Amino acid sequence: MRILTFSSLYPNGVRPSHGIFVEHRLRQLCAYAPQLQARVVAPVPWFPSRHPRFGEYAAFAQVARNERLHDIDVSHPRFPVIPKVGMNLTPWLMYRSVRGELRRLLHAGYDFDLIDAHYFYPDGVAAMYLAREFNRPFTVTGRGTDLNLIPQRYARPRRMIQQVIGEASRLITVAAALKGYLLDLGARDEHVVVLRNGVDLQLFTPPQDRQALRARLGIQGNTLISAGHLIERKGHHLVIEAMQALPDWQLLIVGDGPEDHALRTQVDRLQLQGRVRFIGRVGQAELREYYAASDALVLASSREGWANVLLEAMACGTPVVASPVDGTPEVVAQPAAGRLMRDRSAGAVVEAVNALHRHMPQRSATRAYAEQFDWDATSRGQLDIFERAIAGTR
Repeated sequence: MRILTFSSLYPNGVRPSHGIFVEHRLRQLCAYAPQLQARVVAPVPWFPSRHPRFGEYAAFAQVARNERLHDIDVSHPRFPVIPKVGMNLTPWLMYRSVRGELRRLLHAGYDFDLIDAHYFYPDGVAAMYLAREFNRPFTVTGRGTDLNLIPQRYARPRRMIQQVIGEASRLITVAAALKGYLLDLGARDEHVVVLRNGVDLQLFTPPQDRQALRARLGIQGNTLISAGHLIERKGHHLVIEAMQALPDWQLLIVGDGPEDHALRTQVDRLQLQGRVRFIGRVGQAELREYYAASDALVLASSREGWANVLLEAMACGTPVVASPVDGTPEVVAQPAAGRLMRDRSAGAVVEAVNALHRHMPQRSATRAYAEQFDWDATSRGQLDIFERAIAGTR
């Protein structure tokens, strides 16, 4: 079996954490099914300059056209992004820019059996156009805002997503809550499969000596960690606000993004400089250390499909506090995992952190809870879906 994974959410040498959840699932599948061959086409927006003053756009220009990541060949064709009108045009522009890359793969002998797309819009729509042209079956995995935000806000993308629903061999979601959005858009129940994300239990592990780790990282006392892209949707600002009512706690903020300056300004305004630490973006191995050294992770998101940070922290023995949105209640389902907030607010963060602290689970129990979320069931489900899709086309 030869599959072609197609997604603009995929890591590259310049942005190694971008869409890392897609890479993780593919790598786990390849390890589970060594007979499977995989290639990745991960388009990136075109930009003419690499000058640092252009920030994220300059990073796009620096991405290599072709690279090999974890023994998987990845190509990064460019597609144009047009401001203001790009929302409606991006799927078509992405398709037109990528079709030449698929022709080159076929000409080089990689006759793929199936297109495995991630994110319904714009990637899933572009994958539908590619499947039509190259006469291949395709599957699409929904992961969050592609189902719980875009179809609700934008009429034309909603109609395109409904086209994808009608043409894809199978529809996959990472949480049962996201399946509901697909059913509301007209998908048949038997056409949608829930394959939750797993966690790398070999990478994310409790430390051998937690006190020594905390000393090395300069962490003392009760410590919270808020990890993720620094955007409003992740709710870092709510955790910072909550720190006013949590005087006995420290906070680590791990990640980077456009809200960095606003969050630092908020910390200064609330005079929390001595209790809030900005770590910046770190690699997976270093992130594991910050999880393990913290007493609880807080995720105050407004939307989440299946938040990987929750299971990663739990696998390190660290319980979580999380807003009760979308797939999160499916992850935080027992006291050993942590606590769900009553709503998404700073006050709810305070309540949940205090409740967790009063009844803190054993770190070994939190780790044991995470161990039920290995990747085997997901990989087995993926392989079955791909086999059925290919057999049905033949």
